[in-house]
Amino acid sequence: MADRSLESMSLPLEVRARLAELELELSEGDITQKGYEKKRSKLIGAYLPQPPAANGAAAVRCRLQHSEGAARRMLRTANIGVCDIREAAARERAASTAGNRPLFYFRFGVDQALPQERRTPVTPSSSSRYHRRRSSGSRDERYRSDVHTEAVQAALAKHKERKMAVPMPSKRRSLVVQTSMDAYTPPDTSSGSEDEGSVQGDSQGTPTSSQGSINMEHWISQAIHGSTTSTTSSSSTQSGGSGAAHRLADVMAQTHIENHSAPPDVTTYTSEHSIQVERPQGSTARVAPKYGNAELMETGDGVPVSSRVSAKIQQLVNTLKRPKRPPLREFFVDDFEELLEVQQPDPNQPKPEGAQMLAMRGEQLGVVTNWPPSLEAALQRWGTISPKAPCLTTMDTNGKPLYILTYGKLWTRSMKVAYNILHKLGTKQEPMVRPGDRVTLVFPNNDPAAFMVAFYGCLLAEVVPVPIEVPLTRKDAGSQQIGFLLGSCGVTVALTSDACHKGLPKSPTGEIPQFKGWPKLLWFVTESKHLSKPPRDWFPHIKDANNDTAYIEYKTCKDGSVLGVTVTRIALLTHCQALTQACGYTEAETIVNVLDFKKDVGLWHGILTSVMNMMHVISIPYSLMKVNPLSWIQKVCQYKAKVACVKSRDMHWALVAHRDQRDINLSSLRMLIVADGANPWSISSCDAFLNVFQSKGLRQEVICPCASSPEALTVAIRRPTDDSNQPPGRGVLSMHGLTYGVIRVDSEEKLSVLTVQDVGLVMPGAIMCSVKPDGIPQLCKTDEIGELCVCAIATGTSYYGLSGMTKNTFEVFPMTSSGGPITEYPFIRTGLLGFIGPGGLVFVIGKMDGLMVVSGRRHNADDIVATALAVEPMKFVYRGRIAVFSVSVLHDERIVIVAEQRPDSTEEDSFQWMSRVLQAIDSIHQVGVYCLALVPANTLPKTPLGGIHLSETKQLFLEGSLHPCNVLMCPHTCVTNLPKPRQKQPEIGPASVMVGNLVSGKRIAQASGRDLGQIEDNDQARKFLFLSEVLQWRAQTTPDHVLYTLLNCRGTIANSLTCVQLHKRAEKIAVMLMERGHLQDGDHVALVYPPGIDLIAAFYGCLYAGCVPITVRPPHPQNIATTLPTVKMIVEVSRSACLMTTQLICKLLRSREAAAAVDVRTWPPVLDTDDLPKKRPAQIYKPSNPETLAYLDFSVSTTGMLAGVKMSHAATSAFCRSIKLQCELYPSREVAICLDPYCGLGFVLWCLCSVYSGHQSILIPPSELESNPALWLLAVSQYKVRDTFCSYSVMELCTKGLGSQTESLKARGLDLSRVRTCVVVAEERPRIALTQSFSKLFKDLGLHPRAVSTSLGCRVNLAICLQERGHPKM
Repeated sequence: MADRSLESMSLPLEVRARLAELELELSEGDITQKGYEKKRSKLIGAYLPQPPAANGAAAVRCRLQHSEGAARRMLRTANIGVCDIREAAARERAASTAGNRPLFYFRFGVDQALPQERRTPVTPSSSSRYHRRRSSGSRDERYRSDVHTEAVQAALAKHKERKMAVPMPSKRRSLVVQTSMDAYTPPDTSSGSEDEGSVQGDSQGTPTSSQGSINMEHWISQAIHGSTTSTTSSSSTQSGGSGAAHRLADVMAQTHIENHSAPPDVTTYTSEHSIQVERPQGSTARVAPKYGNAELMETGDGVPVSSRVSAKIQQLVNTLKRPKRPPLREFFVDDFEELLEVQQPDPNQPKPEGAQMLAMRGEQLGVVTNWPPSLEAALQRWGTISPKAPCLTTMDTNGKPLYILTYGKLWTRSMKVAYNILHKLGTKQEPMVRPGDRVTLVFPNNDPAAFMVAFYGCLLAEVVPVPIEVPLTRKDAGSQQIGFLLGSCGVTVALTSDACHKGLPKSPTGEIPQFKGWPKLLWFVTESKHLSKPPRDWFPHIKDANNDTAYIEYKTCKDGSVLGVTVTRIALLTHCQALTQACGYTEAETIVNVLDFKKDVGLWHGILTSVMNMMHVISIPYSLMKVNPLSWIQKVCQYKAKVACVKSRDMHWALVAHRDQRDINLSSLRMLIVADGANPWSISSCDAFLNVFQSKGLRQEVICPCASSPEALTVAIRRPTDDSNQPPGRGVLSMHGLTYGVIRVDSEEKLSVLTVQDVGLVMPGAIMCSVKPDGIPQLCKTDEIGELCVCAIATGTSYYGLSGMTKNTFEVFPMTSSGGPITEYPFIRTGLLGFIGPGGLVFVIGKMDGLMVVSGRRHNADDIVATALAVEPMKFVYRGRIAVFSVSVLHDERIVIVAEQRPDSTEEDSFQWMSRVLQAIDSIHQVGVYCLALVPANTLPKTPLGGIHLSETKQLFLEGSLHPCNVLMCPHTCVTNLPKPRQKQPEIGPASVMVGNLVSGKRIAQASGRDLGQIEDNDQARKFLFLSEVLQWRAQTTPDHVLYTLLNCRGTIANSLTCVQLHKRAEKIAVMLMERGHLQDGDHVALVYPPGIDLIAAFYGCLYAGCVPITVRPPHPQNIATTLPTVKMIVEVSRSACLMTTQLICKLLRSREAAAAVDVRTWPPVLDTDDLPKKRPAQIYKPSNPETLAYLDFSVSTTGMLAGVKMSHAATSAFCRSIKLQCELYPSREVAICLDPYCGLGFVLWCLCSVYSGHQSILIPPSELESNPALWLLAVSQYKVRDTFCSYSVMELCTKGLGSQTESLKARGLDLSRVRTCVVVAEERPRIALTQSFSKLFKDLGLHPRAVSTSLGCRVNLAICLQERGHPKM
């Protein structure tokens, strides 16, 4: 008894660790029982205390508190954990015996009958020692997640409901069942905060079992069922309130469980009942002694039985009992969606009930005899017949005429611009702009005359204009996307005005900086004083309208990307004709234009159609509108204008600024075009404007809303009529029905209705229908909302350079319910949501870009904006600047509202307004708002015209960079698909691992290599930034060191290069480039060489001369017709100024076969490097900046796409340095390379790495393996190479060609046992079957299976992962 009580004393950590080691040695049979007791007594002899008092006062309370994942960590530190449990058991027995404690119950689970006040919390003091020990071990935090905690709690809640079992029978159970720790390893848990098990007793309270210990409890339950030595049916109570850890330790001590630290076995989980364990007073459990690996167990009669089952065999049995791991693909299935609460569709939701709609055909486009054959011809006619007729009048900020452009001036100045674009940019031999090229027009919104001259100058020169907004700063919102459009269009020239050119941001040197993401542009001022007068004999070539591109209009998408919509010349002319017919335009009419004249309705009416009909346009700049919102109405009265082009915004601000001015008379207006009639909320501005100005002569039939889109141009427009008794079409629709895409007429008295007005009839010569917004373009029903599609000539034709998106938008074939197309001609998606009502009237209720699908219901951003602005907008929202967008949360879209707050608004008033906005949106739209944020005034990113840049605002919100001053988030009102209650999973799935990583703050799928800067401090090559410097240094320090050895098909050395030989040869090539080629630094040089030494020397010769090399695979002599065009394409795309090659290939390029394949006269100068000059260069070129271009890496993909990657000097040096570290390259190493040296990693290994690292590269051209398949492997064996690189084609050739020759190769002495790494270099998918076949085939030749690996790379990152670490024995 005294000996057991000794363990309750405090022991040093090192003694405890030694005791744990002894326990492990005893359990594995390394020492005998006698040896164990001897060593144990020796260890604890110095710590023997006095015998404890008889009253039990010295009994030590030991609690084993489980924290998060305690069971798993106890097993992973099994030696210390078992020692702690046994010490606790010994202390419990000593204290129980000394104090004459009564018997106790040991129940796993929570005793529901125990009163709450009798459950006392557990203090962690006694478990601190255990926590200290397990904290030193490594623990995988991936399984620490709240998701698993929920699963455990759910399982525990289910466990509480189970019926408690009666006490077990008193008959002894047999211990024949193996009691290895393998069979009772606790399942992995990741939940924490556990209490201890409940005990039935007297008035003393006992700790309760926690909800997080169900897995541990079940493990103990299994252990007791399998190895309990004795139980009785008698029951008694216990005093003292000892924790459950005492009883757990006591049971563990009695059973003497063998510890083997096996992995958790979660497959044997079964629903076990709670059990009770009793122990008679004064009795001690018999411990079965162990002898070696054998174990003496007791039968039911107490007779010892020997069980010699090996622990490894038992572990194998347990492993076989587990189910097989799920297939690999199941680990990549996102089961998170299955955990979300799937909302059931509302059975009462409205559904379309009408018949299938019919496509609506517009009126026939009339043929007028005096219509011009092209827009340029119209300009020529009016410029020569009526040169003094006014074409365009511009206004200053005071509302006074600033400049009047006549048709004669427009004609002459456009001719001058066309002549200068074609003949004064570049040289006569190499003009910068040719017919068909794209140029951008950059003009401010207050200078429409200069824009008009430049636009028609481009049309006369047959150059494609791309109008854009003026960049104000280098970091304008959306400027980078505009630059991407210009780059994809190949724009190199920007036309602008003198005033705009002076206002552009300048660098300290006075030059216009290159804007972020923009290509390098030549800025060309189009003022007449800067242009040369064209010769008298020069005249622009004016031809009839054709399918050539007339102009490109930019479009900003929902995600912020900018696309270019191409409009052909025939579409441009047809659109002008359709607008003339629909609007009834006649010659000499006056039109007031308030819109942006560079795009959309302002361009179509104010720049194009007006010239076709010789109309006079009064252009009102936006700067004047901000000063005087009534200016456009004043100009209508002043010039007796017949037509005005405005937006509902302009009508609204005119109403606000109206002061009962008596001099207003709008009776001259016959057509007031509302450009944003597609916005259903424009009807309020139209009605209010009519109510105020109807007394000023404005007629109801004058207001003509229209619908348009960049892709379909004008979709529909309301025709002006003389019948004032015919009211415009309008409908009151249920907002609830619209959210389900269904048309339901409602009454205006309700709040949740949307009143829409028609936008007129289909354009002349067009066909319109509506299709379902998503999925197959199937025709909608008559009472269903769909996307409007148009089939006409007067539309855009494509997104420039984007064939895939063009097909989805411009080549749509609407399908009937039977599955057939309605016509053979393609339709174009307009991006407008609406329907065709009675009488062929078109109604638009929103745009696709503003569509937000929340919980299966469609909501439009314009509707939400209108509702938010309706709640006292002038008091809180600064100038009505509000943005609405959606973000994805839990696989569904959530609505976010961001508005600019007025500076004089208080925080209390703002929150009251936000609360009212949320209530209004909830009552009207029946949808919750995820976040409503107010930001200071003028802080949201703006568009060039002053509106809110929606995609930039959304990006700032997602990045957390919005910096709002007031935020009101209501996720509880909109996130209705919360995860379902978790259930106990049979094993930890991939979703739990991912969520655990997120909870613990770990990045998913992230890996990083070693730091290059901290490892190579002693590397001499790192002192040089450029490869040319490294080569010069090696030529001076180690001139005779061999860098390259080239083998021929017989395996003999065909050529070799030392450091000094490569240096001298590169010098000669540099002299030839400068003297014979007359090249300068920065010129591109194409290197067309076979794999060998000449390619390497030519590359470094280019670096010495400051040229940019491009390696090109030479044409195949037997297949010139198909391989030579690829060479020509790379040379042309790379803009190579010179071509270097060997004499043999030079003859091949000038052969008859080559002349039949390509035009040999267009080759750049070809230099033959077989005859090099003998003198050295005066100076070797050294780049001024490491970021300058080192070489171009061109390659052709398997789909035939040519791609080029720019590699700077800094990137090249860093790449070589990382390869050196990863592959452990140094001068004494030899590396065998059997790759094509023209692109990617193969080029870097062939040409660059040896110079940087100094190792010897044994070069084996892959083409030589066609005659000798064993060449590569024989070279690897002959030179005793440890590292080699090859391609999949080389590996496949060896596998197929040498499959039956392994015995003969072995007889020839082929030995691959020295190969440490054999890396397959490829940018394609890993061919696992090929690498496995290669490894198995050459295993008999000594190739280690771990030696073969595959590099991971792509076009822009050539070696993400290069090779695995070699096997330790290799």
